[in-house]
Amino acid sequence: MAKRKIASALGYKKGDPAPALLASGRGRDAERIIAIAEEAGIAVVEDTALAALLDARPPGDYIPIWCWEAAAKALAFVIKTETVKT
Repeated sequence: MAKRKIASALGYKKGDPAPALLASGRGRDAERIIAIAEEAGIAVVEDTALAALLDARPPGDYIPIWCWEAAAKALAFVIKTETVKT
């Protein structure tokens, strides 16, 4: 049996204490999160472990401290990708 896809959307605003979980989902919800990001031209980072850790958290929560390093790497990749596009 194939594993169901998991996806999370993270966001960070200057002044926030940590990145926040904007959305999280499995299966079709995960596919929709990925599609929305791609339609908006936002880079998608595949990090199954981070997505699994964030899966149980409600949207709007700041990500827990033990996820900061992985989230920072993902957000840095997205920012670098966005910078290259412009």
